[in-house]
Amino acid sequence: MLKTKTDNANPKSTEEAVIAFTCEIGDIDVIAKPFPAKQAIPEWFRNIPAIDPEALSATNNGLTVKRCMPFLDALTLGWIMPLAATVRLEISDGGAQIDCGWDFDKVMISPHNVEQVKGHPRLPMPPMKFHNHWTITTPPGWSCLFIPPMNRPNPLFEIASGVVDTDTYRSPIHFPFFATAPEGVHVIEKGTPIAQVIPFRRDACGPALAADVREETLAEEETRERIRRLTMASEGWYRKEAREQR
Repeated sequence: MLKTKTDNANPKSTEEAVIAFTCEIGDIDVIAKPFPAKQAIPEWFRNIPAIDPEALSATNNGLTVKRCMPFLDALTLGWIMPLAATVRLEISDGGAQIDCGWDFDKVMISPHNVEQVKGHPRLPMPPMKFHNHWTITTPPGWSCLFIPPMNRPNPLFEIASGVVDTDTYRSPIHFPFFATAPEGVHVIEKGTPIAQVIPFRRDACGPALAADVREETLAEEETRERIRRLTMASEGWYRKEAREQR
């Protein structure tokens, strides 16, 4: 994963791949800043116990999602792009009409042309666009995947996913979205997670990774079954034995 360059006195930091988030002069202490996804663990996830005492019994280990490493790793992967400033959405006509407002001095939301997504299952909800005021720059060969914040569903909106070659496209990337809230006036506060950003090397994806579709070998069957049994025989096997340390 790319790291921000935070210590110019550390010679090692100059050797690491860096993802840069830059804003216009004068905005740095005004708009909400991007931050590592691991710093935005939802409150409900922090509060849930690893073992539910009410569910624990001789036939139920009571484990909750707190012990699910794949869930946590998705939750903490990459970076979060937050809403730069507070906005208001007024939704009416069954979701077909959206009026937006804000008190900030930069554009925060603009409409998309409905014809661009003709046939989309979210229609008649009109496609909108959150304006992002950060430019994201990655090293040569690196792109960014932009997705709705994983395991953090927001009942008010959902952005569309996309990939941008941020090593060459060095300009703010805005986030198309559909408002999913019920009718009424809704406030989306400054700092609300809008998108999760996952940098990746392009040469590690796509055609460079060929597919092998076939029946498993006897050795592969043995490995699969052994892992299944180990996972069931002791709690936390995946976390202790199979998962790479983060």
